[in-house]
Amino acid sequence: MKINGHGHLLPNPNQIPSFMKTKKLFWIDDNRKYMRQGNWKRPITDPSFFLNEKLEWMEKNDIDHEVILNLSQLYANGLNRELTKDTITFQNDFNAETQKNFANKFTCGFVVQPRFIDDALLEIERAVHNLDLKLLCLPTHFLDENGQWKSSAHEDTDPIWELANQYGLAVEIHPYDAPKMIQLEDQYWRFHLIWMCAQTADHYHIFSLRNLANRFPNIRTCFAHGNQFGQMGLGRRKQGFEGRPDLFENTSHPSNNIKMKNVFFDTLVHDVYSFRLLVDRQSTHQIIAGLDDPYPLGEMEGVGDCYPGKVIDEALDLGFISKDEKDKIWHQNVLNWLG
Repeated sequence: MKINGHGHLLPNPNQIPSFMKTKKLFWIDDNRKYMRQGNWKRPITDPSFFLNEKLEWMEKNDIDHEVILNLSQLYANGLNRELTKDTITFQNDFNAETQKNFANKFTCGFVVQPRFIDDALLEIERAVHNLDLKLLCLPTHFLDENGQWKSSAHEDTDPIWELANQYGLAVEIHPYDAPKMIQLEDQYWRFHLIWMCAQTADHYHIFSLRNLANRFPNIRTCFAHGNQFGQMGLGRRKQGFEGRPDLFENTSHPSNNIKMKNVFFDTLVHDVYSFRLLVDRQSTHQIIAGLDDPYPLGEMEGVGDCYPGKVIDEALDLGFISKDEKDKIWHQNVLNWLG
Protein backbone atom coordinates (compact mmCIF):
# COMPACT_ATOMS: atom_id res chain seq x y z
CA MET A 1 0.00 0.00 0.00
CA LYS A 2 1.32 3.43 -0.98
CA ILE A 3 0.30 6.51 1.01
CA ASN A 4 1.12 10.01 -0.16
CA GLY A 5 1.59 12.12 2.96
CA HIS A 6 1.40 15.55 1.27
CA GLY A 7 -1.40 16.36 -1.16
CA HIS A 8 -3.87 19.16 -1.82
CA LEU A 9 -7.44 19.36 -3.11
CA LEU A 10 -9.46 22.28 -4.44
CA PRO A 11 -13.21 22.61 -3.99
CA ASN A 12 -15.24 22.95 -7.15
CA PRO A 13 -16.37 26.53 -7.85
CA ASN A 14 -19.94 25.84 -6.74
CA GLN A 15 -18.73 24.49 -3.38
CA ILE A 16 -17.19 27.83 -2.34
CA PRO A 17 -19.56 30.10 -0.36
CA SER A 18 -20.52 33.29 -2.16
CA PHE A 19 -19.19 35.51 0.64
CA MET A 20 -15.65 34.34 -0.11
CA LYS A 21 -15.79 35.72 -3.65
CA THR A 22 -17.72 38.84 -2.60
CA LYS A 23 -15.07 39.67 -0.04
CA LYS A 24 -12.29 38.49 -2.39
CA LEU A 25 -11.04 35.94 0.12
CA PHE A 26 -10.78 33.00 -2.28
CA TRP A 27 -12.66 31.68 -5.31
CA ILE A 28 -12.23 29.64 -8.46
CA ASP A 29 -13.30 30.58 -11.98
CA ASP A 30 -16.33 28.70 -13.26
CA ASN A 31 -14.20 27.17 -16.01
CA ARG A 32 -11.70 25.96 -13.36
CA LYS A 33 -8.78 27.66 -15.07
CA TYR A 34 -7.67 29.95 -12.21
CA MET A 35 -7.82 30.14 -8.43
CA ARG A 36 -8.08 33.71 -7.15
CA GLN A 37 -7.63 35.78 -4.00
CA GLY A 38 -7.90 39.59 -4.01
CA ASN A 39 -5.84 40.74 -7.00
CA TRP A 40 -3.83 37.49 -7.01
CA LYS A 41 -4.49 34.60 -9.36
CA ARG A 42 -2.79 31.31 -10.06
CA PRO A 43 -3.40 28.92 -12.96
CA ILE A 44 -4.88 25.55 -12.11
CA THR A 45 -2.23 23.49 -13.82
CA ASP A 46 -3.65 19.98 -13.51
CA PRO A 47 -7.18 18.51 -13.48
CA SER A 48 -6.28 16.51 -10.35
CA PHE A 49 -6.71 19.65 -8.28
CA PHE A 50 -10.35 18.46 -8.16
CA LEU A 51 -11.85 15.39 -6.55
CA ASN A 52 -12.88 13.09 -9.40
CA GLU A 53 -9.73 13.79 -11.37
CA LYS A 54 -7.67 13.37 -8.17
CA LEU A 55 -9.07 9.86 -7.71
CA GLU A 56 -8.22 9.02 -11.33
CA TRP A 57 -4.70 10.41 -10.88
CA MET A 58 -4.18 8.32 -7.74
CA GLU A 59 -5.29 5.15 -9.50
CA LYS A 60 -3.07 5.87 -12.48
CA ASN A 61 -0.04 6.31 -10.21
CA ASP A 62 -0.81 3.39 -7.87
CA ILE A 63 -1.37 5.65 -4.86
CA ASP A 64 -3.81 3.94 -2.52
CA HIS A 65 -4.36 6.72 0.00
CA GLU A 66 -3.52 10.40 0.30
CA VAL A 67 -3.17 12.91 3.11
CA ILE A 68 -4.96 16.12 2.11
CA LEU A 69 -3.56 19.22 3.77
CA ASN A 70 -5.40 22.53 3.98
CA LEU A 71 -5.02 25.11 1.22
CA SER A 72 -2.25 27.57 2.08
CA GLN A 73 -4.34 30.41 0.64
CA LEU A 74 -6.76 29.86 3.53
CA TYR A 75 -4.38 30.39 6.46
CA ALA A 76 -6.28 33.68 6.98
CA ASN A 77 -3.21 35.74 7.84
CA GLY A 78 -4.14 39.40 8.15
CA LEU A 79 -7.92 38.87 8.19
CA ASN A 80 -10.12 40.18 10.99
CA ARG A 81 -11.57 37.77 13.53
CA GLU A 82 -14.94 37.28 11.87
CA LEU A 83 -13.54 36.63 8.39
CA THR A 84 -10.87 34.37 9.84
CA LYS A 85 -13.48 32.24 11.56
CA ASP A 86 -15.68 32.03 8.45
CA THR A 87 -12.76 31.16 6.16
CA ILE A 88 -11.31 28.49 8.41
CA THR A 89 -14.73 26.99 9.11
CA PHE A 90 -15.30 26.58 5.37
CA GLN A 91 -11.88 24.99 4.81
CA ASN A 92 -12.20 22.54 7.68
CA ASP A 93 -15.78 21.59 6.83
CA PHE A 94 -14.75 20.92 3.22
CA ASN A 95 -11.88 18.67 4.31
CA ALA A 96 -14.08 16.87 6.85
CA GLU A 97 -16.72 16.16 4.22
CA THR A 98 -14.07 14.84 1.84
CA GLN A 99 -12.69 12.51 4.49
CA LYS A 100 -16.16 11.34 5.54
CA ASN A 101 -17.22 10.50 1.99
CA PHE A 102 -13.91 8.92 0.91
CA ALA A 103 -12.41 7.58 4.14
CA ASN A 104 -10.67 4.75 2.29
CA LYS A 105 -8.90 7.25 0.05
CA PHE A 106 -8.23 10.39 2.10
CA THR A 107 -7.06 11.47 5.52
CA CYS A 108 -7.63 15.21 5.79
CA GLY A 109 -6.16 17.97 7.91
CA PHE A 110 -7.64 21.05 9.54
CA VAL A 111 -6.20 24.51 10.09
CA VAL A 112 -6.36 27.16 12.82
CA GLN A 113 -5.14 30.75 12.95
CA PRO A 114 -2.84 31.33 15.98
CA ARG A 115 -3.52 35.08 16.09
CA PHE A 116 -6.95 34.43 17.62
CA ILE A 117 -5.83 31.88 20.19
CA ASP A 118 -9.19 31.32 21.91
CA ASP A 119 -10.90 30.70 18.57
CA ALA A 120 -8.04 28.41 17.54
CA LEU A 121 -8.53 26.26 20.64
CA LEU A 122 -12.28 26.06 20.07
CA GLU A 123 -11.68 25.05 16.45
CA ILE A 124 -9.33 22.26 17.55
CA GLU A 125 -12.09 20.98 19.86
CA ARG A 126 -14.64 21.17 17.02
CA ALA A 127 -12.33 19.47 14.52
CA VAL A 128 -11.53 16.61 16.87
CA HIS A 129 -14.97 16.00 18.38
CA ASN A 130 -17.37 17.05 15.59
CA LEU A 131 -15.39 16.61 12.37
CA ASP A 132 -13.24 13.58 13.27
CA LEU A 133 -10.09 15.30 12.01
CA LYS A 134 -6.84 14.40 13.78
CA LEU A 135 -4.24 16.22 11.66
CA LEU A 136 -3.58 19.86 12.58
CA CYS A 137 -2.07 21.98 9.79
CA LEU A 138 -0.15 25.02 11.00
CA PRO A 139 1.42 27.78 8.90
CA THR A 140 5.11 28.29 9.55
CA HIS A 141 4.29 31.91 10.49
CA PHE A 142 1.30 34.02 11.38
CA LEU A 143 0.61 37.74 11.58
CA ASP A 144 -0.19 38.80 15.14
CA GLU A 145 -2.46 41.62 16.33
CA ASN A 146 0.46 44.09 16.28
CA GLY A 147 1.39 43.38 12.67
CA GLN A 148 4.41 41.27 13.72
CA TRP A 149 5.17 38.00 11.94
CA LYS A 150 5.81 35.17 14.39
CA SER A 151 6.66 31.52 14.06
CA SER A 152 3.84 29.18 15.02
CA ALA A 153 6.41 27.65 17.38
CA HIS A 154 6.49 30.99 19.28
CA GLU A 155 5.60 30.87 22.97
CA ASP A 156 2.33 32.65 22.20
CA THR A 157 1.13 29.47 20.51
CA ASP A 158 1.88 27.14 23.45
CA PRO A 159 -1.83 26.66 24.25
CA ILE A 160 -2.27 25.18 20.75
CA TRP A 161 0.60 22.75 21.25
CA GLU A 162 -0.68 21.84 24.71
CA LEU A 163 -4.15 20.99 23.41
CA ALA A 164 -2.74 19.12 20.41
CA ASN A 165 -0.59 17.12 22.83
CA GLN A 166 -3.66 16.33 24.95
CA TYR A 167 -5.40 14.87 21.90
CA GLY A 168 -2.28 13.21 20.48
CA LEU A 169 -2.63 14.95 17.14
CA ALA A 170 -0.42 14.73 14.10
CA VAL A 171 0.80 18.20 13.05
CA GLU A 172 1.90 19.44 9.63
CA ILE A 173 4.12 22.54 9.31
CA HIS A 174 3.74 24.19 5.91
CA PRO A 175 4.98 27.58 4.62
CA TYR A 176 3.14 30.34 2.77
CA ASP A 177 2.72 34.14 2.58
CA ALA A 178 6.44 34.84 2.04
CA PRO A 179 5.70 37.85 -0.23
CA LYS A 180 3.91 39.49 2.70
CA MET A 181 6.90 38.90 4.98
CA ILE A 182 9.86 39.63 2.69
CA GLN A 183 10.14 43.01 0.98
CA LEU A 184 11.59 41.82 -2.32
CA GLU A 185 10.45 42.14 -5.90
CA ASP A 186 8.16 39.27 -6.91
CA GLN A 187 10.45 37.88 -9.60
CA TYR A 188 11.42 34.44 -10.90
CA TRP A 189 9.11 32.64 -8.47
CA ARG A 190 11.65 33.39 -5.74
CA PHE A 191 9.11 33.24 -2.90
CA HIS A 192 8.23 29.63 -3.70
CA LEU A 193 11.68 28.44 -4.74
CA ILE A 194 13.77 30.09 -2.00
CA TRP A 195 11.75 31.80 0.70
CA MET A 196 9.23 29.04 1.41
CA CYS A 197 12.16 26.77 2.20
CA ALA A 198 13.64 29.48 4.43
CA GLN A 199 10.32 29.89 6.26
CA THR A 200 10.24 26.19 7.10
CA ALA A 201 13.85 26.28 8.29
CA ASP A 202 13.05 29.30 10.46
CA HIS A 203 10.12 27.50 12.08
CA TYR A 204 12.29 24.43 12.72
CA HIS A 205 14.91 26.70 14.30
CA ILE A 206 12.41 27.97 16.89
CA PHE A 207 10.69 24.59 17.24
CA SER A 208 13.94 22.82 18.12
CA LEU A 209 15.40 25.56 20.31
CA ARG A 210 12.20 25.57 22.37
CA ASN A 211 12.40 21.76 22.54
CA LEU A 212 8.76 21.35 21.54
CA ALA A 213 9.16 17.73 20.43
CA ASN A 214 10.28 16.70 23.91
CA ARG A 215 7.90 19.03 25.73
CA PHE A 216 4.90 17.66 23.84
CA PRO A 217 5.73 13.98 23.27
CA ASN A 218 2.22 12.95 22.19
CA ILE A 219 2.41 15.17 19.10
CA ARG A 220 3.96 13.88 15.88
CA THR A 221 5.13 16.82 13.77
CA CYS A 222 5.96 16.66 10.06
CA PHE A 223 7.80 19.42 8.20
CA ALA A 224 6.85 20.00 4.57
CA HIS A 225 9.35 19.80 1.71
CA GLY A 226 11.79 17.83 3.84
CA ASN A 227 12.74 20.99 5.76
CA GLN A 228 15.44 21.07 3.10
CA PHE A 229 17.18 24.28 4.19
CA GLY A 230 16.86 23.29 7.83
CA GLN A 231 18.81 20.07 7.24
CA MET A 232 21.58 21.95 5.47
CA GLY A 233 21.75 24.72 8.10
CA LEU A 234 22.37 22.58 11.19
CA GLY A 235 26.10 23.30 11.35
CA ARG A 236 25.59 27.06 11.25
CA ARG A 237 22.96 26.85 13.96
CA LYS A 238 25.28 24.80 16.19
CA GLN A 239 28.10 27.29 15.62
CA GLY A 240 25.85 30.19 16.54
CA PHE A 241 24.50 28.45 19.62
CA GLU A 242 27.97 27.64 20.90
CA GLY A 243 29.56 30.93 19.83
CA ARG A 244 26.93 33.25 21.33
CA PRO A 245 25.39 31.41 24.29
CA ASP A 246 24.16 34.75 25.63
CA LEU A 247 21.54 34.76 22.84
CA PHE A 248 20.20 31.30 23.64
CA GLU A 249 19.41 31.26 27.35
CA ASN A 250 17.03 28.49 28.43
CA THR A 251 16.97 26.85 25.00
CA SER A 252 17.88 23.40 23.72
CA HIS A 253 21.07 22.73 21.73
CA PRO A 254 20.29 22.22 18.00
CA SER A 255 21.89 18.76 18.09
CA ASN A 256 19.40 17.58 20.71
CA ASN A 257 16.60 17.48 18.16
CA ILE A 258 18.16 15.19 15.57
CA LYS A 259 16.49 11.82 14.87
CA MET A 260 13.55 12.62 17.15
CA LYS A 261 11.00 9.79 17.02
CA ASN A 262 8.05 12.18 16.84
CA VAL A 263 9.44 14.54 14.18
CA PHE A 264 9.01 13.63 10.50
CA PHE A 265 9.98 15.12 7.13
CA ASP A 266 8.45 14.49 3.73
CA THR A 267 10.41 13.52 0.64
CA LEU A 268 9.62 16.55 -1.52
CA VAL A 269 13.17 17.94 -1.91
CA HIS A 270 13.53 17.49 -5.73
CA ASP A 271 17.18 16.48 -5.37
CA VAL A 272 18.46 13.02 -4.49
CA TYR A 273 21.58 14.40 -2.77
CA SER A 274 19.44 16.59 -0.53
CA PHE A 275 17.43 13.45 0.11
CA ARG A 276 20.62 11.63 1.08
CA LEU A 277 21.41 14.35 3.63
CA LEU A 278 17.91 13.96 5.02
CA VAL A 279 18.45 10.21 5.36
CA ASP A 280 21.88 10.59 6.97
CA ARG A 281 20.74 13.31 9.36
CA GLN A 282 17.30 12.10 10.42
CA SER A 283 17.25 8.36 9.46
CA THR A 284 14.75 6.78 7.09
CA HIS A 285 12.36 6.06 10.00
CA GLN A 286 11.48 9.77 10.14
CA ILE A 287 10.86 10.23 6.40
CA ILE A 288 7.42 9.97 4.78
CA ALA A 289 6.44 10.02 1.12
CA GLY A 290 5.17 13.46 0.16
CA LEU A 291 4.41 14.59 -3.38
CA ASP A 292 2.81 18.05 -2.94
CA ASP A 293 0.47 17.17 -5.77
CA PRO A 294 -1.03 18.56 -7.88
CA TYR A 295 1.07 21.74 -7.78
CA PRO A 296 3.78 22.02 -10.44
CA LEU A 297 6.37 22.19 -7.64
CA GLY A 298 5.12 18.78 -6.58
CA GLU A 299 6.34 15.55 -8.13
CA MET A 300 4.02 15.76 -11.11
CA GLU A 301 4.40 14.07 -14.47
CA GLY A 302 4.77 16.50 -17.35
CA VAL A 303 7.14 18.82 -15.45
CA GLY A 304 10.54 18.08 -16.97
CA ASP A 305 11.38 14.43 -16.32
CA CYS A 306 9.45 14.39 -13.04
CA TYR A 307 6.89 11.81 -11.92
CA PRO A 308 5.33 10.88 -8.55
CA GLY A 309 7.94 9.22 -6.34
CA LYS A 310 10.92 10.15 -8.50
CA VAL A 311 13.33 11.14 -5.72
CA ILE A 312 12.52 7.98 -3.73
CA ASP A 313 13.25 5.81 -6.77
CA GLU A 314 16.50 7.67 -7.42
CA ALA A 315 17.58 7.18 -3.81
CA LEU A 316 16.98 3.43 -4.15
CA ASP A 317 18.83 3.25 -7.47
CA LEU A 318 21.86 5.02 -5.97
CA GLY A 319 21.87 2.82 -2.87
CA PHE A 320 20.96 5.61 -0.44
CA ILE A 321 18.02 3.54 0.84
CA SER A 322 17.05 -0.13 0.68
CA LYS A 323 13.91 -1.62 -0.85
CA ASP A 324 12.52 -2.21 2.64
CA GLU A 325 13.21 1.40 3.62
CA LYS A 326 11.51 2.60 0.44
CA ASP A 327 8.40 0.57 1.25
CA LYS A 328 8.28 1.97 4.79
CA ILE A 329 8.64 5.55 3.52
CA TRP A 330 5.57 4.95 1.34
CA HIS A 331 3.51 3.25 4.04
CA GLN A 332 4.45 2.48 7.64
CA ASN A 333 6.28 5.74 8.30
CA VAL A 334 3.22 7.71 7.18
CA LEU A 335 1.05 5.66 9.51
CA ASN A 336 3.50 6.30 12.35
CA TRP A 337 3.19 10.04 11.78
CA LEU A 338 -0.60 9.99 11.58
CA GLY A 339 -0.80 7.80 14.66
